[in-house]
Amino acid sequence: MIILGINAYHGDAAAVLIRDGTLVAAVEEERLRRIKHWAGMPQLAIETCLRMANATADEIDIFAIPRQPRAHWWRKAGFVLRHRPRLSFLRQRQRHHRGHDHLAATLADALGTTCQSIEQRLFRVEHHQAHLDSAFYAAPFDQAAVCAIDGFGDFVSTSTGLGRGTTCKLLRRVYFPHSLGLLYLAITQYLGFTDYGDEYKVMGLAAHGTPDFDTSMQQLVSLQPGGRFSLDLSFFCHWSSGDHMTWENGRPTLGRVYSPKLETLLGPARHPKAPVEARHAAIAASLQRVFERAMWHVLHALYQQTRLPALCLAGGCALNSVANGKIREQTPFEHVYVQPAAADSGTALGAALHVWHRSGHGRQKRHWHMAHAGWGPSFEDDAYRTLLSLRSSDLQACHLRKIDDAEALCQWVSQQVAGGQVIGWFQGPMEWGPRALGHRSILADPRRPEMTDLINRKVKTREPFRPFAASILEEALDDYFAHAYPDAFMTQVYAVRPEKRALIPAVTHVDGSCRIQVVGAQAHSLYRQLLESVAEHTGVPILLNTSFNVQEPIVHTPSEALDCFLRTDIDILVLGHYALLKTPHVAAHDPTHHV
Repeated sequence: MIILGINAYHGDAAAVLIRDGTLVAAVEEERLRRIKHWAGMPQLAIETCLRMANATADEIDIFAIPRQPRAHWWRKAGFVLRHRPRLSFLRQRQRHHRGHDHLAATLADALGTTCQSIEQRLFRVEHHQAHLDSAFYAAPFDQAAVCAIDGFGDFVSTSTGLGRGTTCKLLRRVYFPHSLGLLYLAITQYLGFTDYGDEYKVMGLAAHGTPDFDTSMQQLVSLQPGGRFSLDLSFFCHWSSGDHMTWENGRPTLGRVYSPKLETLLGPARHPKAPVEARHAAIAASLQRVFERAMWHVLHALYQQTRLPALCLAGGCALNSVANGKIREQTPFEHVYVQPAAADSGTALGAALHVWHRSGHGRQKRHWHMAHAGWGPSFEDDAYRTLLSLRSSDLQACHLRKIDDAEALCQWVSQQVAGGQVIGWFQGPMEWGPRALGHRSILADPRRPEMTDLINRKVKTREPFRPFAASILEEALDDYFAHAYPDAFMTQVYAVRPEKRALIPAVTHVDGSCRIQVVGAQAHSLYRQLLESVAEHTGVPILLNTSFNVQEPIVHTPSEALDCFLRTDIDILVLGHYALLKTPHVAAHDPTHHV
């Protein structure tokens, strides 16, 4: 049974393909279109998934769509009668539905088949059910509490559930217009970060401030019994005039969602080009504290209902890695799993898994969980060799070498890391989700304090307050981090042990914390081998790991990796077993003979 899951006409458009309950391919459209958070129909991702699975459109049994525009229509009608939003709000909602109303026809055109053929195989899953299913069915737990927190989807912002075996039962919902994701978005916009998906910048900025606006910020959200909450709508305008989401040329944009009253409460909003001041950091810190308090409120109520030690998280707010790292400290949950594409791209996976587990085949027993994130296209050495030959005129100032033996390659790269070189590392299948996890990564020595500024300023060209993550060997986790959970997907932040902070300053944030990727013995074999070599050469089993991109989606093809290498201050590009050096003298220090 082949199921194609498709998140379309929304930010983070994506496609996944599962065969007999096992994931075969998962691709986000932004990587192929080169536009962050690309919205619309993910045609290229669909074509890529079919190609990776060696399948045709006619072989697809079900097209699973994580959207039911007509869900909760009684609640929607009641909302309109009570609040009487502006006509622009209603028109905007109608525009949002238009793409889904014609989805079968658009799919048919894209796949060269008939609309009737698609409609016969189309299965819609409510947005938040897809979020819950993406978290539980990908997790390694046979039973778990499940929670999804995001902006909105199908009129719902927060949902909780109970996963047991092959079922994931929905327990509670919080409906539009109340949303923790919307709360975070409003303050993100207020702080001058106006691009779609900029909330992670505010999370990083929060560590630089103290929560001086905590009391004021608490006015925005009220916590209620049973894990429920509500916003003070007078500070917001998403419910009255709409968020004005558009995606011209595929790029999603959102109109302002906070009302003038927010500036009365917190002071003037920051202009996007204005300097970031201490007041802005304090507001970010206050937001993070208020968000966390509300999140614990939801999770405590969920634990009271389920009494299970394991928690699965999804939704855009599940990418708040700072909050995730505190769950085991602040709630009774002992185990936490966050699927790497927890935001809306992951609903494509959730919809497909939902359909599978509702089928006669999938009701028997679960036999798959997501232990790694490498579900995208990969490339072989032939592709690298061809590229380097075609681009030889661009590489005259570079030194090229090939190291065929994997151990020798890792030994050589680890030496360059220890020598202060910045590495562009391109290996294996592309990652699923927003994190680079050792397949499309920029790597450096975490022991060098200058690396933070160097990579932020000269390589990534991004805000100086943003921290870098660390990849660490699993067996060394407790030596460097306090009470950390072995998270393979870089979705949790933990405190660096005080005695280790001076040893790894490039990945230790201003508050002593670090977002970590734990690399176990079973996953990322070449990357694991590289970390072991780094530990051997430096005595520290950690790499600074940031995504291989500059103001764009993470690189997808070898050509994109090469372009990024050439236009930045990355010192060495490693494509498979090929190494390209901007400083040829580095090669003279190579003790290996596997060239």
